[in-house]
Amino acid sequence: MSEKAVVIYSGGMDSYTVLHRALNAGYDVHALSFHYGQRHAKELDVAANVCRHLDLPHQVVDIRAIHGLIGASALTDERQAMPRADYAEDNMKATVVPNRNMILLSLAIGHAVNIEASVCFYGAHGGDHAIYPDCRPEFVQRMNDVAAIANYTPVDIRAPYLHASKTDILAEGLSMGLDYINSWTCYLGQDLACGECGSCRERLAAFAAHGMTDPLSYKARPEV
Repeated sequence: MSEKAVVIYSGGMDSYTVLHRALNAGYDVHALSFHYGQRHAKELDVAANVCRHLDLPHQVVDIRAIHGLIGASALTDERQAMPRADYAEDNMKATVVPNRNMILLSLAIGHAVNIEASVCFYGAHGGDHAIYPDCRPEFVQRMNDVAAIANYTPVDIRAPYLHASKTDILAEGLSMGLDYINSWTCYLGQDLACGECGSCRERLAAFAAHGMTDPLSYKARPEV
């Protein structure tokens, strides 16, 4: 029987690649998505569709009750303007959701223990380090230290793209034959990706670096 693994799966480009990396490694994958009060749930619908197609166990956990505790972010507060520029510390700090990955990892670790999974994957990547404290290598190491002692059964937290760029992640996904039409990256939940938020611009730049056109439809495709 294959070793079980929990994958925190947002429906975005990075977690979509992590999900398939875990599957290709032979894990019995259990996908876990969270609705924590983000401005839209479009990526959760994308995640659900992918898991249905792959016939994977998938749970969408509704933790919107915590929104009032961590809602001071452009990702969770519609009254705040969404930064529309390339990723940079001075403009993207507005998108930090306080303690988000610690909260999600804590729940995912509990789920892993409950189903006797030894591994929990999440999609932090190298481009996040300057902006998101809970995507830094030292955070992953400390969470691993805690996950080793928080339960009778230790859980190994793995962030396989912790030192990789978005371009690197796309390269691995393309090598696996992934179609990124099955992912959603835009911070806004409109019919078309905006093409202007930092997340869209980083994604478009990754495709451009490979001389490719992103299969998603965009409201605007800025020069990257």
